[in-house]
Amino acid sequence: MGDMNTKSTASKALKERFLLALKCNDYEEVQSILQSKKVDVDTVFEVQDDDMVLASYKQGYWLPGYKLDSSFATGLHICAMYGYLESALVLLEHNASINSKPNGKTPLHVACEVSNSDSVALLLNHGAKVNSFSLSGHTPLHYCTTKEATACAKQLIWKGANLDVHSKNNDEDTPLHTAARFGLPELLALYVSSGANVDSINSHMETPLITATFWALNQKEQVYSTEHHLVCRMLLDYNANVNMQEEDNKTALHRAAWNCDHILMQMLLEAGADTNMMDINGCAPIQYTLKVTSVRPASLPDICYQLLLNHGAARIYPPQFHKVLQSCHSFPRAIEVMINSYDHIKATSKWRTAIPKVVFQQHQDFYESLFAACSNTPRTLVHISRCAVRAALRNRCHDNVDKLLLPPSLKKYLLLEPEGRIF
Repeated sequence: MGDMNTKSTASKALKERFLLALKCNDYEEVQSILQSKKVDVDTVFEVQDDDMVLASYKQGYWLPGYKLDSSFATGLHICAMYGYLESALVLLEHNASINSKPNGKTPLHVACEVSNSDSVALLLNHGAKVNSFSLSGHTPLHYCTTKEATACAKQLIWKGANLDVHSKNNDEDTPLHTAARFGLPELLALYVSSGANVDSINSHMETPLITATFWALNQKEQVYSTEHHLVCRMLLDYNANVNMQEEDNKTALHRAAWNCDHILMQMLLEAGADTNMMDINGCAPIQYTLKVTSVRPASLPDICYQLLLNHGAARIYPPQFHKVLQSCHSFPRAIEVMINSYDHIKATSKWRTAIPKVVFQQHQDFYESLFAACSNTPRTLVHISRCAVRAALRNRCHDNVDKLLLPPSLKKYLLLEPEGRIF
C-alpha cells in the first residue's frame, strides 16, 4: 500500500513538472520527461481557461459556472494557446495526437482562435485536419476572427479549407458570415478572391451583407463601425444581392434602417435597394427607422428619412402622422423632412399631445411654423411646385435632381433639405 502511494505521488509530481515545463516553454525539460517514458505525451491536464480559448461546447447545453474557468487540454493544446513552437515540435516528434479534442477543440482550432499563424503552419505541416469541427460545430476558419488571423486563414485555404462550409449548429454560418459579423475586410477579401460564395445563406437565410449591416452598430455603445461599413462596401462591389431577404423577409436595408445608419442606407440605396419591400410584419424600412429614431443617439435621422424618401419610399399614412411626432419630436429636422414630402397634410388633435410640452417650448419657433403650415390653408406655391417635380421624378429624385439645370440651393430644396422652419 505504501509503495502504491509513493508511486502515485511520484506520478502526480512528474505530471505537474511536465505541465510547468509546457507552460514555460522549457522544451529541453519536455524532451527529458518524454524520453523517460514515464508520462504519456497525450496526458490531459486541467488548466486555467477564463476566455474559453481551449473549450468548445454544444449549443443548448447548460453549464455550471465553475466549469467555465478551466478546461481540459493536452500539451499540444497548451503550446498552441501560448504559441510555443519549440515545445510543440518536441511533442510532435514524440507522436502527440494532433487532432485530439479533450474539451471540444483541436490544437488547430486553438491556434486559429489566438491568431498564431506559426502554430497553424506547424500543425498543418504535421497533418492537422483543416476542416475538422469543434464540439460547437465550427471549423478552424470559423475561429479566424481577428485581422491578425488573416495569415492563419491563408494557410488553411492553401491546405484545402472549405470556404463555403456551414457551421454545424443552430446558425449554420459560413466563414464569410463570420468575417462579416466581426467586420474583417482583410478576411472578406481573402475569402471572396479564393472563391467563397458572396451570397451564401445561413440557417436564418441571412447573407453576409445582411449580417455585416446588422453588426455595423454596437448596440451597447451606440457607435457605428467603419470596418463593417467597409465590409458592406466590398460585398456590394463583389455584386452581393442587395435585395435578398432573410427568414423574416427583412433585407439589408431593413437592418440599416433599424440601426439608423445613414452611411449604409445610402450605400445600399445607391446599389439598388428597394425602399418599399416589406418584411413578415408588413413593415418597410422607413417604419423601422421610425421605431428607433428616439433611441439612436449617434444617428442623423433627418438624413435617413431624406435618403428613403428621395429613393421612392412610401410616405407615412397621413392619419398616422402623429406617430412620427411621437418618435421624432426631439428631432425637428427629421419632422421637417417628413412633412415636406406631402403637398399638404392637416394637423389633428393627436399631433399636439404627441409632443411633450418641454420639447414644444424648446423648439417653439419650429412647431409653431409646423402647425401654421398644416392648418386649413394651402402650402406655399414654391412648396407645391416642389411636390409636383418630385411626383414627376418619383423614385428617381436622388439621382435626377442633380441633373436638372438649377442652382444648388434649389436642388437641395427639391431633395427636402431642412431649413429649420416650415413654409
